Amino acid sequence: MLTLVTGATTKILLKKTERVKDPLAKEIQALLPEMVETMHKEKGIGLAAPQIGKSLRLAVAEADDRVIFLINPDITSYSQEKIVFEEGCLSLPGEFFPIIRSIAITVRYQNEKGLPKKIRATGLLAIIIQHEVDHLDGIIIVNRYRKQQKKNKALKL
Repeated sequence: MLTLVTGATTKILLKKTERVKDPLAKEIQALLPEMVETMHKEKGIGLAAPQIGKSLRLAVAEADDRVIFLINPDITSYSQEKIVFEEGCLSLPGEFFPIIRSIAITVRYQNEKGLPKKIRATGLLAIIIQHEVDHLDGIIIVNRYRKQQKKNKALKL
C-alpha cells in the first residue's frame, strides 16, 4: 500500500502535474494497481498521483463497481447543468465541502494499456473525474470551495 500525502498546504498537492510520457513504462504499470489498492484500503472512490507523492498526470476512479485508469486525462467539455455535491478528499481526512460541479463531462485520456479513450461521464463518475483532474492541476477541494464562495458572493452584489 502507498502512503497518502495529506494537508491543505502540502506543496505537491498544489502543483500542476507533468504528463506521463510512456503509459507502458514499468513504473506506471506497477503504480496503477497499487493506487487502486490504496484507494480501496482508504475507502476512497478516486485517487490522483500527487496524493501519493508523485507529480504525474495519473489518476484512478471507481463508480458502479468499475475502476477507470486515467493517464493524461483532459476534460474537453462540461455540461451547463450543475450539481452541488458534498465532497471529501483522502488528502484532507474528515473535511467535507459542498462543491459545484458539472453533472456531465467529456474526458479524453489513455487507459492502462496506453490506448487513447474518450468517455462521456455523468453523475458520480463525472464528479470523481473532475475532483481527480483538479488534483492533477494542483487544485484541492478546500481551495475550489473558497474560490466558488468568492464567485458566488460577487454574483450576489
